[in-house]
Amino acid sequence: MKHFTLPKDGGLIEENLPQGVLHSRERIKTEIFPDSTQASLVIAENLIEKINAFKASGQGRRFRLGLTTGSSPVSLYRWLSRFCSEGKISFKDIEIFSIDEYYPVVAKEYGRNRNLFSELLNKVDADPSLVHIPYADVPQNEVSAFCEEYEKKVRDLDLLIMGVGELGQVAFNEAVSLQTSRTRCVRLTYKSRKRQSRNFGGDVSVTPEHAITIGIDTIMSAKEIVLMSWGEAKAEAVKAVSEGHRDSAYPATYLQKHENITLYVDETAASLLARVVCPWTVGPCEWTPKFIRKAVIWLAQEVHKPILKLTQNDYLENFLSELLEKYGPFDKINIDVFNDLQHTITGWPGGKPNADDSTRPVKSNPFPKKVLIFSPHPDDDVISMGGTFIRLAEQGHDVHVAYETSGNVAVHDDVVLQHMDCAFQLGFADKFAEVKALVDSKVPGQPEPRALLDIKGAIRRSEARGAVRSFGLNDNTNAHFLNLPFYESGGIKKNPRTQADVDIIKDLIMKIKPDQIYMAGDLADPHGTHRVCTEAALEAVEQLKAEGQAWLEKTNIWLYRGAWMEWELGRVDMAVPLSPGELVKKRHAIFRHLSQKDIVPFPGDDPREFWQRAEDRTQNTARLYNELGMAEYQAIEVFLKLC
Repeated sequence: MKHFTLPKDGGLIEENLPQGVLHSRERIKTEIFPDSTQASLVIAENLIEKINAFKASGQGRRFRLGLTTGSSPVSLYRWLSRFCSEGKISFKDIEIFSIDEYYPVVAKEYGRNRNLFSELLNKVDADPSLVHIPYADVPQNEVSAFCEEYEKKVRDLDLLIMGVGELGQVAFNEAVSLQTSRTRCVRLTYKSRKRQSRNFGGDVSVTPEHAITIGIDTIMSAKEIVLMSWGEAKAEAVKAVSEGHRDSAYPATYLQKHENITLYVDETAASLLARVVCPWTVGPCEWTPKFIRKAVIWLAQEVHKPILKLTQNDYLENFLSELLEKYGPFDKINIDVFNDLQHTITGWPGGKPNADDSTRPVKSNPFPKKVLIFSPHPDDDVISMGGTFIRLAEQGHDVHVAYETSGNVAVHDDVVLQHMDCAFQLGFADKFAEVKALVDSKVPGQPEPRALLDIKGAIRRSEARGAVRSFGLNDNTNAHFLNLPFYESGGIKKNPRTQADVDIIKDLIMKIKPDQIYMAGDLADPHGTHRVCTEAALEAVEQLKAEGQAWLEKTNIWLYRGAWMEWELGRVDMAVPLSPGELVKKRHAIFRHLSQKDIVPFPGDDPREFWQRAEDRTQNTARLYNELGMAEYQAIEVFLKLC
């Protein structure tokens, strides 16, 4: 199955650029890759080369390898297990050290090292006697002695591979960690336990309060360090670790002092680095129209001016002399970019009938259009593009929405019981005790009972149907519930995406034959639901084209963002302004999803409700357009055109 990355449009010309220039803004050398799979392949190949060279050197000792826990290394471990089966590497004589584990111990299938075992150690020829895990099944009065012994074993590794967390933590070294810290038992912060609770059914109360971790000084003793970080959620940490000063708030910044360290990131994790945000400050660039827009918007925001008030000195003093030399004078660039950005704004996301569409983002014909909106969860459509959804429906287009997953695991047990009680009070059935028994039978970390998941899925379907009805659409004919199989694992960890998922989407596309397709562009989590759904939908489109469905060549695909992130204005192809009344309609549609209000099991660190996040995001986009010199709107939803 293919991994999706956003298309490139201009940027830094890295070919023949000296490494010293390319990495001039970085305190830790940082390598950027399209996605975590490609980055992990390079890490795996480099590791194999180092290990084989070490063995060939005949040093008379074993290679000492430190490996990280959690989800970051999953792709790397899959590559390594594959290469081992192909005979490219053997782990027989390699001494392997894990970096952390929960304390007191939990069942190993729920521990921090479960991926290390399931994705690598159980699949390769590693000698169990040479595998060291800080799995301390000892009483509290003996744990310090255990840590001292583990510290002696784990120092001076030949290579240490680690993930960087969202707050710049490495292993369980969080903001309170010292540079001199060594292997020890630490008390986990509430934020850390909240993140870790995903491994325990989202229940913080059963998530361990302590962990054993190697320390910063332990990490620094390794001869070579490889760091890796994937996804937009880690972008701020990556910027701090790669380009910031050493800061106790981001413990991984302490590693900047190491003499042999490299940070590997995907494009989304790298989104705040200078090479991505303002590559013209690093080296020569390829200047496409959209890339010029990106540069001018950046400049306007840097000097706090509308686009049409930018001066030649603004360009010269902010590393944009190359742009002036190739496409100046400055006032022409200002006008061209202003018009380009202005033309992204439209109140007709399906195209305006009988209008000159030469500068509009959407063609007038055909009208009305058949529109298919893919929603990964049963509320992403209204949260992410509810205002545009309303416009499309009210302007007469045949709008269909496909809810790709059931979203069942995101319904709190209390919500289920409340629905059961309501049914009983109405005299339909008395199933409360039966369902309560299902709830009580749940085991932390284990998949939920299928009967309970079916109820939760039904609740979310009823909410989605209510939102569709609020737009004046027929919820029987225009709402489609795909229930993609990859999602139905019963737990947080999902099944792999397969052709079965793609085939379901292909069938729906062939049934509707849309002129426009909208889908989620959130790529923050390499294994997250949004990414998997979008990759499955794009794979379906590709396969249908290859199978001779030529009409799809005229179908435009638009990408929206979710409740947390937004497209940078340099990328935007269509901006749909919302009036105050439309914003209220969108809010009310989000309110139809009552199971997601107030008590969502997995809300993340953001305390705002989804409707608040959505409104803040779209109102901030409107403010940015206004600050650049555009008209002032209540809110704006923006989209990237994929094809």
